[in-house]
Amino acid sequence: MTASAPTETAPRTVRVELGQRAYDILIGPGLLAQSGTRIAALRPGARVAIVTDRNVAERHLGTVEASLAAAGIDHSAIVVEPGEATKSYAGLQQVTEGLIAARIERRDLVLALGGGVVGDLAGFAASVVRRGLDFVQAPTTLLSQVDSSVGGKTGINSPQGKNLIGAFHQPVLVLADTAALDTLPARELRAGYAEVAKYGLLGDARLFDWLEGAWRDIVTGDAQRVEAVAASCMAKAAIVARDETETGDRALLNLGHTFGHALEAGAGYSQRLLHGEAVSIGMCLAFAYSARLGLCAGQDAVRAQRHLEAVGLPTRIADVPGELPDTDGLMRLIAQDKKVSRGRLTFILARGIGEAFIAKDVDADSVRAFLEEMRSA
Repeated sequence: MTASAPTETAPRTVRVELGQRAYDILIGPGLLAQSGTRIAALRPGARVAIVTDRNVAERHLGTVEASLAAAGIDHSAIVVEPGEATKSYAGLQQVTEGLIAARIERRDLVLALGGGVVGDLAGFAASVVRRGLDFVQAPTTLLSQVDSSVGGKTGINSPQGKNLIGAFHQPVLVLADTAALDTLPARELRAGYAEVAKYGLLGDARLFDWLEGAWRDIVTGDAQRVEAVAASCMAKAAIVARDETETGDRALLNLGHTFGHALEAGAGYSQRLLHGEAVSIGMCLAFAYSARLGLCAGQDAVRAQRHLEAVGLPTRIADVPGELPDTDGLMRLIAQDKKVSRGRLTFILARGIGEAFIAKDVDADSVRAFLEEMRSA
């Protein structure tokens, strides 16, 4: 994994080293308007099916279609409804049938234009239509630029849990247009920032130190934003390169997700709790639980929580609006986590800022008692 230095015209480039399936992540403003030339160079003669949601289509579909047309690329579009509820069997059927109807073939490309929902859904559809189509990620949210568009995790949700149906299917290119982030609501930007903070909290104390001083510029769109996206992608690319299918270190990227996914499911995958907000609460819970077990200093848990609070993110279960399942209900959702092995709970815990580790055989009764206390904290 390498990163090129930026110039006035060239985007930052992070390479995901996966042998013959290696690909580039391009990071910088204006990349959606360059999508046609980038794709034409990557796959001459390919047709492109754009998968996007209604909200993103209003903002960015015209730019991408104009760029593809200017490059002489035949293209079509499949527009789904926005929101986590679209990561479903019905959403998958809409996209797969749309790709087949558009006669997209194996030498063609699927272009996922949108946030994590679109990227996960389009990538999973690409993995199964005609037993595998190549796809390009064009993430338009901060969360998807720093996390879900990189590494090849694709899938949909089950009523029994988040991301339980899916496949590892790597993109062939990622176009992270940081100018697209200027169109996002402040809440979505903050939610995406939780995943940026995650990289510092799980494995890079110096990055977290920098984020404590730079977060305002990242959220408001300063040049620091490109650096934050690049640093996040480099961190994830390094982990993916050594553990593509999450049999080892890649599980570290789930810091905060075991608790967070249970809260998301409990909130009905709704606007009550965005994914990044759930991860923010989940990371605070993971650090607090680590401190409870004597694994890390309590001041580290407090420091993580205070930083996320300063950004404007929720950090407590009580911050989730509306009703949630009771503690036993949350434990049932946690038991469906992908990291569970033969019924035994696995959590990503921490020995300090930047020192996450995989904890197996975590005592369920201890977690239940901790959650019960945290619900009223």
